Formats: sequence, C-alpha cells, structure tokens
Amino acid sequence: MSQEYIEIRGARENNLKDVDLNVPKRKITVFTGVSGSGKSSIVFDTIASEARRQLNETFSTFIRNFLPRYAQPDVDSIQHLSMAIVVDQKRLGGGSHSTVGTITDIYSVLRLLFSRVGQPYVGLSNAFSFNDAQGMCPECSGLGRKLGVDVKLSLDKSKSLNDGAIVLPDYVVGSWDWTILTQSGLFDNDKKIADYSAEEMENLLYGKPFKVETTLAGKPFNITYEGILTKFNRKYITRDVKTLSERTQKAVAPFMTEGPCPLCRGARLSQAALNCRINGRNIAEMAAMQVDELIEVIREIDDPVAAPMVATLIERLGHMVGIGLEYLSLSRETDTLSGGESQRIKMVKHLSSSLEDVLYIFDEPSIGLHPRDVHRLNELLQKLRDKGNTVIVVEHDPDVIKVADYVVDVGPFAGRRGGQIVFEGSYNDLLGADTLTGRHIRDVVPVKASFRAPTGWLPIRDADLNNLRNVSVDIPTGVLTVVTGVAGSGKSSLINQTFISQHPEAIVIDQAAVGTSSRSNPATYTGIMDDVRKAFATAHKVNAALFSFNSKGACETCQGLGVIYTDVAYLDEVKTPCETCGGKRFKDEVLAYKLDGQSISDVLEMSVRQALEFFKRKEIVRRLQALSDVGLDYLTLGQPLSTLSGGECQRIKLASELHKAGSIYVMDEPTTGLHMSDIANLLGIMNRLVDSGNSVVVIEHNLHVISNADWIIDMGPEGGHKGGRVMFTGTPRQLISTPESITSSYLHA
Repeated sequence: MSQEYIEIRGARENNLKDVDLNVPKRKITVFTGVSGSGKSSIVFDTIASEARRQLNETFSTFIRNFLPRYAQPDVDSIQHLSMAIVVDQKRLGGGSHSTVGTITDIYSVLRLLFSRVGQPYVGLSNAFSFNDAQGMCPECSGLGRKLGVDVKLSLDKSKSLNDGAIVLPDYVVGSWDWTILTQSGLFDNDKKIADYSAEEMENLLYGKPFKVETTLAGKPFNITYEGILTKFNRKYITRDVKTLSERTQKAVAPFMTEGPCPLCRGARLSQAALNCRINGRNIAEMAAMQVDELIEVIREIDDPVAAPMVATLIERLGHMVGIGLEYLSLSRETDTLSGGESQRIKMVKHLSSSLEDVLYIFDEPSIGLHPRDVHRLNELLQKLRDKGNTVIVVEHDPDVIKVADYVVDVGPFAGRRGGQIVFEGSYNDLLGADTLTGRHIRDVVPVKASFRAPTGWLPIRDADLNNLRNVSVDIPTGVLTVVTGVAGSGKSSLINQTFISQHPEAIVIDQAAVGTSSRSNPATYTGIMDDVRKAFATAHKVNAALFSFNSKGACETCQGLGVIYTDVAYLDEVKTPCETCGGKRFKDEVLAYKLDGQSISDVLEMSVRQALEFFKRKEIVRRLQALSDVGLDYLTLGQPLSTLSGGECQRIKLASELHKAGSIYVMDEPTTGLHMSDIANLLGIMNRLVDSGNSVVVIEHNLHVISNADWIIDMGPEGGHKGGRVMFTGTPRQLISTPESITSSYLHA
C-alpha cells in the first residue's frame, strides 16, 4: 500500500511563510524547532483547527451551537485530514466531583463490577456513584469532606474550664454558655482538659442535649446543655454563616475547617455501598489504592461473572501503569493533577478506544516525565500508531524525537525569523542536519567541574504533606539547587507546598496562566508599556493616557479591541477587523504621534528583538533584555497573553520578576516549552541570580539543568507512597556515584 499524506499548501497562519508540507499518515511525525518558530501554528492552528472545524460542520446548526468554534485557518488547502483528537497540557478541572477514576471511565467499570458480584447486593451500578443520589453519602453529598470545627484550636488543654480552657468565642469565662457548661455537673471545673478521660472528652465535645437545673435570680430554672462542638455545628455550620453579622463571621472563621465527613470518613458513598465488599474490600478502599496495587487486587477476583469486567479493568489500569501513573489512585481529584499528569490521563482514555485512522496530536507529552519514564511514553505513541492512527507530536526532548518515523524541523529562528520548514526526514538524517535542532541534539552535557559552596541553610523538618514521610532536609542558600525524582516522588509537595509555606517571601515562578484577557500583553504585564507611554507623552507634551488602548486613546468604535465581534444567533460568532482603526486599536489622532518615526501601534507590532534595537531608554531596554534572555525575543509587545503556552507564561513571569529584589527564587520545570538551544540562556539567568546573592531552587527533569546544579536533592525512590523520601543530597558529581538514585544513571561524568 502506497504511503498517504496530509497535504498542506500555502499555510500562512501567524508567522508561517506560505508553508507547503506533506505529513505521512499512520506514522509518528515529530515537529521540532525553537519556541515561536511556527510548530504550533502548523500543528494546532492549521492542521488541528481545520480538522475540528470540518468535523463540526457535519453536525446540524442546532448541535454546532453547543460545540467549540474553530476559525478557518489561513491556508490555501489541506487534503486527506482525519478526525483529530488533541491531547494538550491543559489541566483537568471538574472540581471535587471529578476524579482520576471518573475522568478515565475506570471507576464506571469498577462500579459495574461491585453491582454484579459485591456482597451484600446493593443495587445497580449507580448505587456506587458518589455523583448519584442513590450512591452518595447523605451527610456530605458525595464530597467526602464537610465543614467542621478545628478541635485543636478550640481548646487550650493546659487549662481548666474555670481558667478559660475553651477558646471558642461563646465560652468566655462568665458568659452564658460557659455558665451552662460549668453548672451541668458533668465536669470538675478545676481539672485540666489534658487530664480528662475519654468519656469526659466525649461529653465536653459531642454531648447530646439534655436539661440542666440551675438558678436564675434565686429561682430554679431549666437550661439545655450540649457538647461545645455539637452546639458550634448547630449555630454556625449547619446554617449559612454568611447570614450572620460580619463581626460574628470574623469571630468564628478561625475555628472552622474542612475535614473528612464524619459519616463516610471521606469515602463519599452511602453506608450501604460501603458495606458491600469483594474479597473483603469495599469500592472506596479499592479506589483509594495506588493503581499498581489495585491491579493486583483486581487480578485476585476469580468469580466467572466478573471475568469481562476484570479483563477491562486490568487492561485500563495497565495503561496507567504503562504511562507512568502507577502512583495515582482512582479517588485522586483531577484538579490536583499537574499539566503533565493531566495530559497523560487523557492519553489513557484514548488507548482504550477502538477507533482507528484517527489523527492524534500531542503537545510536549514528555513534560513532567523523568528521563527513566520517557520510554513508556514512546511505547504509548507507537501503540497508537500501530493501531492504524496518525500521530503528530510537538516536542523538544531528544529521547522522544528518536522514535519519530518522520521529523519536521521548523525555523530557522523564532517569530518573524521563523515560519519555514528547515528540515524534513528521519531522526538519523536530523543528526547530520545543519539546523539549531540538529546541532544541539548531538550535544552530550557533562556535569560541571566546580560547584558553589552554600552560604547557609534553610531547614525543612518532619514534612508529612501528601506522600512525604517525615522528611527533614536542608535547602542551601547562595547556590543553584535542583530537586529531582520521578513523577509523584514528592518534589512538589516538598518545595511548592512545604518549603514555600515556610518561606512565603520566596518568589514563585510557575506555569499558571498569566492572563486570559485580550487586553493584556507582554508590554503591559512586564511594565514596559508604562515607560513606552511616558516616552511618547514626553516627546509630544501630551497626556500619557492617550497612548493606552484601555483608556483615552482607544478607538471609540471597537473600544480598543481592534476587532468587532458580531453574534449572529445560530451561527458562529464573527470577528472582523475594526473598520474605523483598521485593527490598530487607537484613535487616528493618537496614531499621528510618532516616536522616532514609529506610532504607538507600530511599537506594539514590534517583536522584543526589534524593540531592543529601537529603544534607547535604559529602563525599557533592561526589561526587554529580560524577555530576550528567557527566550521570548520572538513575541510581539502587543501579543495577547491568552495566546501563550504554559512554558511561555512561566518565562514571562521570570522576566518580570528578574528586576525585583528577592532572595529566594523557586521555579517549577522552567525548561517547559524550551528548545535545547535556549536552555543555555535560561541557565545563564539562574546563574546570574545566584551570583547576585540569591538562592535559586528548581524542580526539574532536564539533564542539562541537573548537570549544571550546585546542589541536588533527589526524591524517591518511586512515586506515590513508594516515594516521599530524600534519596540523595549533594553535588551532581557525588550523585553520579550513588546507585540507589534513579537520576544518577542518566548523568554524564
């Protein structure tokens, strides 16, 4: 059978320069090139967008109104497209009702299994769903958590009732509630709470209401006593606390906390569902197990009725193990997953699909993967291909590029200097190609020869968050520290949560979106725009607000958007350039003002590289240079931040933070989205920060960064509850001779 191709002719989306390209079908094609070279413009904005648009057009107008809308890309023609499935890095949301089990449909099979062979019989599979009224815990509505009282904050156990042991706001010594408590006859009011028996503590906290006879104005009087937490729950938690006065809300807020539901103990399900078991385990216990342990438990189920469901569960759980997610549990909430974990969870769904001749598109799937686990990803891509699908991958990792049947290198550089195909062919041919990718993929990165000495230490003691096992470790100051380890080993728990909570002064640079508004751009985010407006205003002795498309200078027709949105009822929303300003966003009178021959609109159209050549003001040049240093010199100053990738978001944050006076910088996988040729620039920034007296802590898998660290903290040995331990601390050179560390075998002496 002759090779078929997706044929692209005259692609001009974004920076593409009339690109003609044939992408082989039913093969793995990897697109490479520096950030901003045009890879995403070809793969996502042209191929994926057109495939999705054409698929959506096969539905009725009524159905299309509920589907995502895709613009027709700027391309002469695309032939032989298949249905496209894009597996991107967007984090899975869904809230607390969405879990790994529900998003992958594995939990649905587990529910069916329990409805068929679980004992005692409860009912159909929806009786085991925490999202269904039949199965959810009535106390917490299937959330597994409930607002309650923090007992530790409510009592001072070193005191007695007469000394004011109860810290809750209604129990001040001498108050009405305190009087009821002390006259109940249940307690020795001079006895320290720490000395209470279990029965006394139960009565104090959770005692059920009963009548107590006391005296009021010399006459007998009956009052109702109830446990202090029982009463607090009734007064402030089972009712909407927001209906109370602001003063009361502030008084009780410190004592309110969200904890496990007292009825289901966090299992989310009804008592009937929790009493149903298979081989001694209920469905919540199985869902809470790590996937690699659960698969063994499922294999032990030998009931003939269960055979089809057991086979399906073993297959799907096996896919999770195969992609390196064996440390997750089915009960893990999806909004706690990282971008890389989210992407790999989406892959698991598609591996179970029986569809063939599908176009699968992946956006840097190696993100978040330790070098040891990249082979698992490669095997998954090959499985998809071998089922008869076309696989397209945008990637920077050389170990992923190796498995490509075909490589397309886009460049030669970024932005306006990119947008061309500079290489097509096999991986072996790429090794000999004279392109940025070809030259850098041949590099072997040795561990550096000398290391900075720590100037001090920042201790972490007895950290037990998530899977951390009472970890105590010292973070060195004055050096570049890299935290390594396989996915799920505890790196983020140690640094992003524990360390940062103890050192809130740290400047955190992560991959969260920096803005979703079309009005926010690199110039406004980094503060460059303020100086640019001042420069124009000073040159012409006018108000600086004139040079803002969010203020006085905005085109009155489009309100500074540059486009007009027209909602045509049942059709797609139409976006057209504003006829008044021609898409320039500003009034004509504002555009008449020039700075060295350029209008404010011309400046916003400049790339960072062009702006560096244009501006001479030190403050503007310094901030532009920071953007260039982090590999973003191809961005235009006016590009909407909503169009940036996660890696670009992180680097623009880094650029905006570089001019601040900070002592601790924490970065979470800063090489995300970076081409091999740009990592040296990133390392240069990190080293300059350290040389200026700062401490830099980086969570990273990239071997180039690891090899250039001064200090390594390696977590492991595996993920989930098999991790959470410090396997090694020391220099990279010392790490090489530490066989118990998985990371050590991937470093070059």
